Amino acid sequence: MTLIIVAILLIAYLLIGTEHLTNVSKAAVAIFAGTVGWVLYICYGMDFVMGVHPKEYADFLGNAAPTSLGVKQYIAQNIFLKHVGRASEIVLFLLATMTIVEILSNNGCFDFIRQLLKTRSSSRMLWTLSAITFLLSANLDNLSTTVMMLAVMRTLIQTRRQRILFGSAIVIAANCGGALTVIGDPAGLVLWNMEEVTATAFSMRMLLPCLVAWIGPTWWIGRQLPERCDLGWSAMPFRGDDTRLTVWQRLLMLFVGIGGLWFIPTFHNITQLSPFLGALCVLAVLWIVDEIYNRNLAASGELARRKVPTALQYETIQMVLYVMGLMLAVSVVEETGAIQWLVAQIADSGLDAGCWLTGISASLLSTVLDNFATAITFFSLNPSAEVNSIYWSVVVFASAIGGNVLCIGSMSGLALMKMERIRVGWYFRHVGIATLIGLVVGMVLLMVI
Repeated sequence: MTLIIVAILLIAYLLIGTEHLTNVSKAAVAIFAGTVGWVLYICYGMDFVMGVHPKEYADFLGNAAPTSLGVKQYIAQNIFLKHVGRASEIVLFLLATMTIVEILSNNGCFDFIRQLLKTRSSSRMLWTLSAITFLLSANLDNLSTTVMMLAVMRTLIQTRRQRILFGSAIVIAANCGGALTVIGDPAGLVLWNMEEVTATAFSMRMLLPCLVAWIGPTWWIGRQLPERCDLGWSAMPFRGDDTRLTVWQRLLMLFVGIGGLWFIPTFHNITQLSPFLGALCVLAVLWIVDEIYNRNLAASGELARRKVPTALQYETIQMVLYVMGLMLAVSVVEETGAIQWLVAQIADSGLDAGCWLTGISASLLSTVLDNFATAITFFSLNPSAEVNSIYWSVVVFASAIGGNVLCIGSMSGLALMKMERIRVGWYFRHVGIATLIGLVVGMVLLMVI
């Protein structure tokens, strides 16, 4: 049964890595692998529990005789809920941050980006788009930032080839910026929730490698653009009302949303509560401010339509279901004891899984497999419990930047690929090679630091 459960996870990885070919949603695959894996696990629950948790199960039974119902109750209460809770913390944090992005975007709080892009200089347009994406993704999740910035870019750039290059720069900036902080990428958020890293130490170690991995490929993309870009300006979006928020109201909402997310690490340090609670608190305050500012629309259907953009909502649901399903799938394999066996085999072979081998393996895997799936897999292979270990930083950096090499290794890259119908070969020749060089240089800097 262990082999069957492991095989299901490997097949799921194969389908996730070939989503651009099969057109089967990776979220559906991850949910299937997670749910079926746990159903099979509980069918042979007695064997697994006695093999991995014999002492804990004996304490749970006390003087009672072991029964089939008893072992199922033990699995449900003491094993399954623990992993569901860990995955739910990540999902709730992502839901909160993505909803914050939606509220800010729907109220025009990011319209200033269009004002900064009033230029026909390709170089200025590229670096402005890229820098804003980098900064936003370090504070918001990288997928929401990518979707929002691609939407802004598509309203401005008319030529398809230029849109592809600008979009590639946005994806690279989003993934590099997301890897910089513990709240910008789901992988970093998992480590933070596991208390394996601290927010400040993690960001300081990742700062220089992420900057190098972002600036180098962006400069290379700029060399392929013409001196002046082909722009098409459109009117500001109509938001369904004639009482558009003032500049100061938008700035206040932006301060509450982004400033609140900046405060979450401090909130966690003070209260020791899960970061998702801080994110929900920020969302609640921003939601109240939104209701107050838009109370004139409450009697009409426009308010509901403004609050739920269909495209972003669809991407949000897919991402949170994917994260939940994949974490459940990896956790059930971990509970079978297969991962512990693999870790022991690696240790017996004398291989150093802490530095170069880890970085190279994670980089190669994330080019074809989703970067979050790669990171979660390598997290489970580390037997060390050392806080702020170099291992964690290497895995996050290698998986996040490796996902940029072929554009299919991240959800942000897949969003661009579907939007502009990019071919993997074209992307690698024009963008991926520079990204690969940035990955290698950044990895060297990370090791030296």
